[in-house]
Amino acid sequence: MRAYMAGTGRFLPPDVLTNADFVRMVDTSDEWIVGHTGIRTRHIARTVKNADMAEAAARAAMENAGCAPADIDMVVVSTVTPDRAYPSLACDLQNRLGLPDVFCLDVSAACSGFIYAVDLAARHILTGGARTALVVSSEKLTPTVDYTDRASCILFGDGAGAVVLKGDERQGGGWLGSLLAARGDDGAALQCVPGGRIKMDGHEVFRFAVRVMPEVIEKLLARAGRAVSDCKFIIPHQANLRIIKAVQRRYALPEEKMVVTIDRYGNMSSACIPIALDELNRAGRLEPGDLLLAVGFGAGFTYGATLFEWSE
Repeated sequence: MRAYMAGTGRFLPPDVLTNADFVRMVDTSDEWIVGHTGIRTRHIARTVKNADMAEAAARAAMENAGCAPADIDMVVVSTVTPDRAYPSLACDLQNRLGLPDVFCLDVSAACSGFIYAVDLAARHILTGGARTALVVSSEKLTPTVDYTDRASCILFGDGAGAVVLKGDERQGGGWLGSLLAARGDDGAALQCVPGGRIKMDGHEVFRFAVRVMPEVIEKLLARAGRAVSDCKFIIPHQANLRIIKAVQRRYALPEEKMVVTIDRYGNMSSACIPIALDELNRAGRLEPGDLLLAVGFGAGFTYGATLFEWSE
């Protein structure tokens, strides 16, 4: 068996916050925001629920994959901002999409959530537990933002991305493995505090990210017998442009290999990577055999990377 990505989708809510909006809200400037984060705009879900975004992204991915509801036999949703504590967002999505009685669960791994969810779905496919899995990362972060904190309120946006993973008996291509980890002793640096607000030590998050991202990239590629130069694209979590640039400089990578969306969308937690992947797919920038590496880190601290070859 192999597990391969058969389709992708995304949804971004229509309302947009620009840097000019933040200049009117807190003591900041467009120059400061762009210089420190790389962000210019971010989408916010004023009138839609998290489940609405997840559904829209899922339908787009299913259509792209040529997949009917009856084909899905597993749903994994990564989110840290569900509309309610329970039932899970995955179960809401099953109902909205009219799926049969299938395996549904949510994954809470913050910004690493998509990588964790893909790993879980791919392993179920490879071991015969599923044939077609729907993986959705949907985050409505803006209600948790403290808009009096000038350092963090500028960072976050809302959105959803999705992929359909399928299994078949063809050889080659598809998912090549993941490396997942967590470091709970650093958890206080990025957390949701009582009252439901994000609290972040930006300097500590930056130091952690620039240390562990190259670490997991190198370990995963070594395990797969590949090199950074073999990758067509590296799709990093979009937390801060300076973090992305630090990884790019470490490997002397050309700009076109490092996928960047943070300027337009900000940090959407686990939705960043699948939204970027869908943009690549729908722009016709992916060809069979292209090696793609996604790498991320998030509250916990969780971190990890996943590697796959794009397939027909």
